[in-house]
Amino acid sequence: MSAVTIDDVEAAAERLAGTDIVQRTPVERSRSLSERCGADVRLKMEHLQRTGSFKTRGAYNAISQTIGGSGAGSDEPAIERVVAASAGNHAQGVALAASDAEIDATIVMPESAPAAKIEATRAYGAEVVLRGNAFPEAMAHAQTLVDDPGTRFVHAFDDPDVVAGQGTLGLEVIDQVPDADTVLVPVGGGGLAGGVATAVKARSPATRVVGVQTEGASTLSESLAAGELVTRDEPDTIADGIATGGLSDLTFGLLDEHLDEVVVVSDDDVANAILLLLERAKQMVEGAGATAAAALLNDDARDELDLGGETVVPLLCGGNIDVTTLKEVVTHALVDRDQLIELSVRIDDTPGTMGEISTLIGGERANIRTVRHERSRPDLPVGDADLVFEVETNGPAHVDRVLKAVRKAGYEVAWTTQEA
Repeated sequence: MSAVTIDDVEAAAERLAGTDIVQRTPVERSRSLSERCGADVRLKMEHLQRTGSFKTRGAYNAISQTIGGSGAGSDEPAIERVVAASAGNHAQGVALAASDAEIDATIVMPESAPAAKIEATRAYGAEVVLRGNAFPEAMAHAQTLVDDPGTRFVHAFDDPDVVAGQGTLGLEVIDQVPDADTVLVPVGGGGLAGGVATAVKARSPATRVVGVQTEGASTLSESLAAGELVTRDEPDTIADGIATGGLSDLTFGLLDEHLDEVVVVSDDDVANAILLLLERAKQMVEGAGATAAAALLNDDARDELDLGGETVVPLLCGGNIDVTTLKEVVTHALVDRDQLIELSVRIDDTPGTMGEISTLIGGERANIRTVRHERSRPDLPVGDADLVFEVETNGPAHVDRVLKAVRKAGYEVAWTTQEA
């Protein structure tokens, strides 16, 4: 029998119904993604959850039972403090649930965690300890802090109560989109995917549940191929919310039993999904939150899943992206779409030339971000220089117009995709 069952998920849903810190999030159709993959794509907007993530579901379910089951009439000592490790979203969920239960919370986060997530966790009243460069190091330190019987460790995914709480998201999806053919769910430690797959398969067995990971953190696909847990000490992905370094026996067992398929996407796909959701759906999501939608932009994943004519529900599971990360992701996506390029123009190094070329580029309504002189390259003839322009365009066709205008004026010009 599974360690987490539909009965556990339904019991969690009843607990969550009794609190206002967990919201029922909306579903909206995405025209852009529907057209891209020939399917009816419905976005589950879980990033609009309080704390900006699904994690509040599992944290509340676990902590509410801990508090309710201790104290008078129980052999267990009263819980006065909870400890957790998190890259950010679980941290906020635990902090909020602990605050609601009026107990202390200590959260260990990697030093690389986004500043927005660190500050939000503190704002919910938790003590934040920064340790290590990646989640596994933060986890190891957090486990050393559970030093007395009045402290409980709330694991981000290796906890049946947490997984059951996350599974309530699956119940909502089937309730809101009863004709869903495929549900796409991001996979980090597997708590969300394990809970959602358990719920969806119990309520709608014909609905396909697909896990999505990034190339730099694809421990589920590697574990399934090996037939045993595979971990990574330093997962490498812009989707920091799923950079856990591996699954647990609990979540691996649930996914092996209930998940239909796993696909892997690139960080480029995730960056493009973030930008598309921002531009077209007017929704700001983080890397992990966009990972499910990224599967609809990846040609190999889309072909493998054969989604044509289906009703598809990607879970947008998190919206906690800080400004610095957003800038990097948007720049990366612009580069990938040839909307941020470098033009290198060979010139006679005489006054006025930079202004002339700038006028040519601006005349094609392209925006110059920066420009620099290169005079010391070994291949440059004496008296020549290269002007290197960083230029924003509308895409490949616009790039062609700019190149033609500069070349028509008699300049030798080359262009490359700007480094992200």
